[in-house]
Amino acid sequence: MIVVADQNIPCAADAFADFGEVRLLPGRDIRNEDLRECSCLVTRTVTRVDAALLEGTPVEFVGSATIGTDHVDRDYLAQRGITFSNAAGCNAEAAAEYVISGLYALSVELGFDPRSCRAGIVGCGNVGSRLAHKFDALGIEYCVNDPPLAKRDPDARAFVELDELVATCDLISLHVPLADTGAYPTRHLFDAALLRSLRPQCLLINAARGPVIDNTALLALLDERDDLRVFLDTWEGEPRVMPELLRRVQLATPHIAGYSVEGRLRGTQMVLDAACARFGIEPGWNMAQEIPAAKQLQLVAASDELAFWQRLFTAHFDIRRDHAALIASAELDDSQRGGLFESLRRVYPDRLEYPRWRISAAQAGARAQALAELGFAVEA
Repeated sequence: MIVVADQNIPCAADAFADFGEVRLLPGRDIRNEDLRECSCLVTRTVTRVDAALLEGTPVEFVGSATIGTDHVDRDYLAQRGITFSNAAGCNAEAAAEYVISGLYALSVELGFDPRSCRAGIVGCGNVGSRLAHKFDALGIEYCVNDPPLAKRDPDARAFVELDELVATCDLISLHVPLADTGAYPTRHLFDAALLRSLRPQCLLINAARGPVIDNTALLALLDERDDLRVFLDTWEGEPRVMPELLRRVQLATPHIAGYSVEGRLRGTQMVLDAACARFGIEPGWNMAQEIPAAKQLQLVAASDELAFWQRLFTAHFDIRRDHAALIASAELDDSQRGGLFESLRRVYPDRLEYPRWRISAAQAGARAQALAELGFAVEA
């Protein structure tokens, strides 16, 4: 069997070695002619999977080692009888942790306490629900907007309308899929009108999909209002993001919120398991063999509650490193800026999730329960 896989999928060659020949290609460059002998295609979001890519090929299975599916024409796959599987939830924990890292980094820079904010979570699926759990552990008040979830299970939690959330929240974090059609389209969900209704000093975070926010409208608003604070991990026009917007946001990172070691490996594992089920192959690879050993997290003593959490999240992961790497691209031309964006995603340093970090209970003190609820390995 011939397997074609995006070269940026971790361990793809080893994971799919039992299938036959594995051909690794840049995701943006995969073309129809590359699939003339291919039965199994494994992609990420940068590859548009549709009739133009697959027509006339023997592809029987498409796996996307990512959460989103907006890059895949699922109706076409169904018509062709091509099995599709994605990795929903693979990096949800990483993305929720990344939002926390950004939130507390900005709290240091801008001088506010997240516990004094009313937070709004827009989209309470895999990522949003994990962020809600972390807000609970940290004592951050929040409300949720998720119309599809509210319709399915109206008693699950206190849902609010989007207009109410925007009108009452000082911190808004977006975690919806990108949808152009259906009952709940999300492209430009935060359009010019909704953006204008943001509260003074509001912090807006997007770690979902770039086009959920109208980036042009956001830039225009930032020209009018210098009180707003913005943290973007996802952008319209990726990888060639707007340099003017890069310069105006407080925190800018290159679509790597979910790029923990575990999150990326889970994506590989999930599509591998689905492909093995489709073709009746016993997998010989498992992500467990690739995960680094747990590490000890040393904390600097802090009697002040806010300072403790700020130091903890910086010690776990300093998000300013990602910001500094991307913001340097603002002075480059479009091609160079796009190339840097891609290279930062392709060669990304190891970032381990909370459960891989051990913290002494004696060191953590009274905060040990909250640390355990966040997911850290608190040792007696």
